[in-house]
Amino acid sequence: MNERQFYVYILTNERHTVLYTGVTNNLGRRVYEHKEKFVKGFTERYNADILVYYEVAENAEAAINREKQIKAGSRKKKEGLIQAMNPTWKDLYNDI
Repeated sequence: MNERQFYVYILTNERHTVLYTGVTNNLGRRVYEHKEKFVKGFTERYNADILVYYEVAENAEAAINREKQIKAGSRKKKEGLIQAMNPTWKDLYNDI
C-alpha cells in the first residue's frame, strides 16, 4: 500500500446487517483499529469490522468526495459495489 494514497472502504458485520463507509490514508491500520474496537461509535456498537470493499483515491479530497457519494447512495447501490468487487463478501483484510 502506498502511504500517499487514500482509500474509501466499506465494513460490515458478521450478519451483513449494517454497512459502514469510511476514508483513510492507511487502510490496513484503519481496519485493524476497527477490528480491535479502538474506534468508538458506530463500528464498535454494531461490530462492523469485516472489510468487504475498498477503492483507491488519488488524494484526500477525492477520497472524501467519493465517501460522501457512497454514503448518499442507497444500501442497494452499496451492495452493488461490494458484489462487483467481492461477490462472496469475504473479509478482504488479509488481502491488503
